[in-house]
Amino acid sequence: MIDELSKIDSFDLKIMTLLQKDSSLSQRELAERVGLSQNACWRRLQRLQSIGMIRGSHCDIDLSALGLNLTVIVMIRTRHHSKEWSDGFRQHVERLPEVIDFYRIGGDWDYLIKVVTRGMGGYDAFYQKLITNFDLATVTGFFSMEAIINNRPVDLSRLR
Repeated sequence: MIDELSKIDSFDLKIMTLLQKDSSLSQRELAERVGLSQNACWRRLQRLQSIGMIRGSHCDIDLSALGLNLTVIVMIRTRHHSKEWSDGFRQHVERLPEVIDFYRIGGDWDYLIKVVTRGMGGYDAFYQKLITNFDLATVTGFFSMEAIINNRPVDLSRLR
């Protein structure tokens, strides 16, 4: 990937910047905004996808409109750090549908999980599933009152 990074130019960065903001752009519209012919833009897009720089397209859904009105940042500390335990815990968390982000982190905590659910009752049900069969030293939930910045596109212009 590092070798491919050296081949990324300002047109590629502009393509990725535009698609981060709106992945539904047509090829024609994308090419016009980038300043390339449709064919040149399509070839660049195909290359960015083939090297894994672009890994898909997504839509932004208003989760609260679907009743998923509670976001919780869950911090976990564990006494276990073996590969076997960690792999098992990872598989367990990946199966929990409320989890939208999951990180192994450094510092005072071992894991950070971002959960979206239906109210406090939904979070309690998630919590009960999370702790089932896993010895976790500490589990702390931080409840979001307002999303000030959420899913912000990464400013790729700082790479050049």
